Amino acid sequence: MEHDKQYDVIVIGGGPSGSLAAWAAARMGAATLLIDEGAYLGGMLTKSGVGPQMSYHAGTTQVVRGLPERLIRKMSDAGFSPGHFIDPVGFASSITPFDPEGLKIIWEQSLLDDGVELLYYTRLIDCHTTDETIKSITVLGREGPFTLKAKVYVDACGADLAARSGCTILYGRAGDGLAQPMTMNLRVAGVDRDALIDFIQSDPDDFHPHTPVDQLRELPRLAVSGAYSVIRKAKAAGDFPIDRDMVLAFETNRRGEFIINMSRVTRKSSLISSEMTRAEIEGRQQAWQLIRFLNHYVGGFEQAYLLSTGPQIGIREGRRIQAVYQLKPHDLVTNRVFSDTIACGGYPIDIHSPDGAVTSYEYLREGSWYGIPYRSLISPEVRNLLVAGRSLGADHEALAAVRVSPILEAVGQAAGTAAALAAIESCPDTRRVDIETLRSALKREGVFLENYPLEIRKSN
Repeated sequence: MEHDKQYDVIVIGGGPSGSLAAWAAARMGAATLLIDEGAYLGGMLTKSGVGPQMSYHAGTTQVVRGLPERLIRKMSDAGFSPGHFIDPVGFASSITPFDPEGLKIIWEQSLLDDGVELLYYTRLIDCHTTDETIKSITVLGREGPFTLKAKVYVDACGADLAARSGCTILYGRAGDGLAQPMTMNLRVAGVDRDALIDFIQSDPDDFHPHTPVDQLRELPRLAVSGAYSVIRKAKAAGDFPIDRDMVLAFETNRRGEFIINMSRVTRKSSLISSEMTRAEIEGRQQAWQLIRFLNHYVGGFEQAYLLSTGPQIGIREGRRIQAVYQLKPHDLVTNRVFSDTIACGGYPIDIHSPDGAVTSYEYLREGSWYGIPYRSLISPEVRNLLVAGRSLGADHEALAAVRVSPILEAVGQAAGTAAALAAIESCPDTRRVDIETLRSALKREGVFLENYPLEIRKSN
């Protein structure tokens, strides 16, 4: 590549939000570079075994559309996803399983086809900022450090660029600064799904109360959330030393293969290498403890065996910026749709306790949604920066809802579109992007930006 090339937009981080940001910017005609320290796109979806994606819907209304939906259709057409269907555990409105290897191929080719320049094996190490403007970034490639320049930058790398460029950074919950726990997801095979359904149906009260128990055999893929008494029994016998209160497992794109989302690594900071090292070690140790537990306590898992752990532990919460507007939990549960809404979501507040086994929830009104304002993607301190991914401006509790992949994909599309609009100006300033121009551009690409009906809000 040309190291001295001037780009319109540089996106740092190739996860769900960064990939969509780069794709959207390129589709707007911007010369766009996407850099990532890894070797493929997808972030937590491909690096950490996170799956399925949930949720593109709020009840029966699909609220995440646009480019994220276009990718799912491509995945489905290629046999890499069964598409969207009702959540088998009843927690979210829908789930979307996928093949992570297929995701790597489909997402990568989609971006390349629309002109995104990709650069893997490249890590951000510094930036040069003057007059509240990022002039250049320094990255470390296999050939050594070098400089890259763009008119506008999108931080989809956990606020690394935001922190280096002078933005105010927040971490964890108010009071003690602890973040949600990390999870080392496992991928297991050899599950007898019929026996698992029998296990759930034998005691439905021991599972998530919204589990569609009578529909499980008809659904394209299976999932399980609960077995609370089984966990308590195993803990009493000394067979479950993990701070977790439920069995949580989702069938992948392949029948009989499941992602186990049950490990819990608490009180480790994703910002400190030594703590991340201990988290990885602890997560792998928990993986084998979970396999033994599942084999002995959960029907259908008697012959299950470990295929893989995530190449990297899953991180629910990292740095986030102090944005022009900080999204609050009250905004979500009251179905607020802002005048500058650029993405919508219907996922509930889902807080995995930073210091214990409990997971707490705050549900939305059934079938309702909320908006995410453009102001939550911009900093008052840096002119030519947008922050996508889970580092957007949100309180700890609100982040527990909007951190999921479909919503962050929608946020990424908005960030990339806004970056392209800002880049065409003589003095690029993301804080001066015309909101109606941005919203119109998003709607042309199929993005859902509808208000939650006022008469429904008043009646509740």
